[in-house]
Amino acid sequence: MSGILIINGYYRVATSGMSSVEAMSRAVEGQMRPILMMTLSACIGLLPAAISTGIGSQVQRPLATVIVGGMLVGPILLLVIVPALQTFFLERRAREAPPAEGREGTET
Repeated sequence: MSGILIINGYYRVATSGMSSVEAMSRAVEGQMRPILMMTLSACIGLLPAAISTGIGSQVQRPLATVIVGGMLVGPILLLVIVPALQTFFLERRAREAPPAEGREGTET
């Protein structure tokens, strides 16, 4: 869901005439705080289950460890890797697109 919000923010900012890199940077800046707050709250909430050693911890510890690990890796992917890939593909698509005037006889 956060990735969709970043892309939506990109398209909202890109309509103002910015370059794709600047628009993606602004979109990521706008979503950084909510993503980090969501991640931090989930990690803090599940940290006791991930490090527990009491009765029943054999079942909950592996699941909590996976969730905490995923919640720590997820923001890195959403805030660094996804915007970089999206910008790369947007610029590539813009370079490959034919000019708007030359598309009269083609079907879409």
